[in-house]
Amino acid sequence: MAEEKIVNAAPEEEQAQDVNELRQIRVEKLEALQAAGKDPFQITTAEQTIHNAEIVERFEELENTDVCISGRMMSRRDMGKANFIDIRDRSGRMQVYVKIDEIGEENFAEFKKWDIGDIVEVKGFVFRTRRGEVSVHAKEVRLLTKSLLPLPEKFHGLTNTDTRYRRRYLDLIMNPDVKDTFIKRSLILREIRNYLDSQGFLEVETPVLVSNAGGAAARPFVTHHNALNEDFKLRISLELYLKRLIVGGMEKVYEIGRVFRNEGVDTRHNPEFTLMELYQAYTDYHGMMDLTENLYRHVAQAVLGTTKISYNGVEMDLGKPFERITMIDAVKKYAGIDWNEVKTLDDARTLADKHHIEYEKRHGKGDILAMFFEEYAEEHLIQPTFVMDHPIEISPLTKKKPEDPNFVERFEFFMNGWEMANAYSELNDPIDQRERFKAQEALLAQGDDEANTTDEDFLMALEYGMPPTGGIGFGIDRMCMLLTDSQAIRDVLLFPTMKSID
Repeated sequence: MAEEKIVNAAPEEEQAQDVNELRQIRVEKLEALQAAGKDPFQITTAEQTIHNAEIVERFEELENTDVCISGRMMSRRDMGKANFIDIRDRSGRMQVYVKIDEIGEENFAEFKKWDIGDIVEVKGFVFRTRRGEVSVHAKEVRLLTKSLLPLPEKFHGLTNTDTRYRRRYLDLIMNPDVKDTFIKRSLILREIRNYLDSQGFLEVETPVLVSNAGGAAARPFVTHHNALNEDFKLRISLELYLKRLIVGGMEKVYEIGRVFRNEGVDTRHNPEFTLMELYQAYTDYHGMMDLTENLYRHVAQAVLGTTKISYNGVEMDLGKPFERITMIDAVKKYAGIDWNEVKTLDDARTLADKHHIEYEKRHGKGDILAMFFEEYAEEHLIQPTFVMDHPIEISPLTKKKPEDPNFVERFEFFMNGWEMANAYSELNDPIDQRERFKAQEALLAQGDDEANTTDEDFLMALEYGMPPTGGIGFGIDRMCMLLTDSQAIRDVLLFPTMKSID
């Protein structure tokens, strides 16, 4: 037998050459094919009767059966008159045995000129090699697409994170686990929809371009509509339009969509991200807690097959009842401060100074409570936890607690020390809502560029009457991070926001 020669994504002789030189060699191969009337780019369709993973799964019934597979050639083992090549499709890898006696000398000679990265079609029968590997014995091979650029070297792979994010297509080719992450993301979204649809929710779509970007504390992106000669903003939340639908009598609605916030980039923030908001008439924030608990359990069980998830080696159990704690009790537990004893704004500021909590003149007593919570409590909330009853200063769209109007019926859902969701008993009093908007406008005038502005049309909708309503917003990307054990939000966004290369 001829000496075996292994050809990977970039053999040694190619590594030493400039990429432009390698590209030129491949272009010349393409030109030769075109001159011979065999231009692969003229092929408009190809067969793919089965995917690679299914062949492995069904080997017992498919052995010696003819199949046709298509995919990208990722490696070649050259043994002279016979080659083994690896073909990867969306489901995984398949070894293919290509022999000169089977496909003919002329075809074999053309096949030997193919490059790693080319996309090919193989017709043949299923068999198992002497080493026990499920494979396809080729009867026919056909070049479908000529790859003009060499793939990264196989054993070092594509590891530069900046390149991986900018050239996600290359990342998907070289790192199969990346593709698995995004397949899992798709399944997560599917199961969210399955659960909500089963509960009688209706999926809707609302505007992305808005004249008033409200519903969250965030700075919007601004653009200009030429035909209307009017400035618009990209939405920062889905809230105010969905509430209009509750006013209209739709009762249970949700939307999964992109929102845009003009903020920095870090491991958990991207200026463009996926948010899900849902609103349900005739319930409150306690109803939203029950829904959240059931939704997370359903998605984890359906996608992962378990309600126990592991992130960075830390196990979180979605099967147990989620903890419920007020913000005041969380600050007492983790900072040792009983906020019920903090009677005035001056008392709050004195405590903040003592604990090196920075605040501004515009911040009220409730703002400072939230700062203590963020500083001392958040990082400890690893297991699923609902933090309830926020100060009114940080909750302009939320119903007050009847027994204490300084606080509102709101919760944030935490896991792994991260905020995963934010929910309210929705404010449906239009007079109170107008006063809250006025307070936000005052903050805006004092320099808070994340404050809300008054939305007159939304106020008009409330004056027609909105029933008691519970609402919640879920960070879909963070949910995907936890359920796929991904270390950064960019790892679960196919095309994250990147600074342009000069």
